[in-house]
Amino acid sequence: MATETPPRPIDQARSQIRSALADSSQLLLCLDFDGTLAPIVEQPDEAEATTANENAVATLAAEPDVSIAIVSGRALADVRDRIDGPDIYAGNHGLEFDRNGSIAVHPVARKRAGRLEEVCATLETVLGSVPNCRIENKRLTGTVHFRSVPPAARPIVRRRTESIVDRFGDGALEISDGKCILEIEPTVQWGKGDAVELIASAMPGETVPLYIGDDVTDESAFGVVEPQGFGVRVGDDGESAASCRVDSPDEVASFLDWLGSTGVELLEADSTQRLH
Repeated sequence: MATETPPRPIDQARSQIRSALADSSQLLLCLDFDGTLAPIVEQPDEAEATTANENAVATLAAEPDVSIAIVSGRALADVRDRIDGPDIYAGNHGLEFDRNGSIAVHPVARKRAGRLEEVCATLETVLGSVPNCRIENKRLTGTVHFRSVPPAARPIVRRRTESIVDRFGDGALEISDGKCILEIEPTVQWGKGDAVELIASAMPGETVPLYIGDDVTDESAFGVVEPQGFGVRVGDDGESAASCRVDSPDEVASFLDWLGSTGVELLEADSTQRLH
């Protein structure tokens, strides 16, 4: 498991990434969506991947030596509609998977969907008077969005959410923090890191795993790919399990462009050497 230290700018890690790709035959590229491919916006429904990121993902998806997975807190159907090209989609923090059209759902999450629906419906009423607070029922998980809530009212959002989850969740649901959100999830030992580990286990032995994400929920995934691969945190230089960082989705696109040219060439060169 990777230790948490301030990640270095991606340019400082470029030679190390280059060496890893040159010694490998495959790249597994796992990507968060919001804050990574798409800028964070006030209204989550309005989030869109930047054109540069869409193009970069399409270029990489066409490469036979590259496998791409989107690993998002969004519902599977939601995130699948927002970006084309990847081989695998993991929605609801990996509780639901789409691999080449075959969909799998975590059995515990499926079993607790009714309880989650009750909690979300109750929160709609209890938090209805809080300005700009939004409840999102994603079927397997729920999200309380408070980015646009006045700062003075945010403690109210947390207290009421915790109270309702304690009362109606009955230990079957729990709360985790994100960027101006509270995630309501089934109490099960499963997250983005587990999803990435499952995806990576099906890859050939000489595969470089790389994960790019921006939020607290991405830390477990960084821990899975490091140190054999590379975690890239989008944002500031605070301590993280990721060893590298970029500042924004625009810089994500620049790095993906580099992978689509130089990175792929390194993989192809290694494959050619193995044939001879």
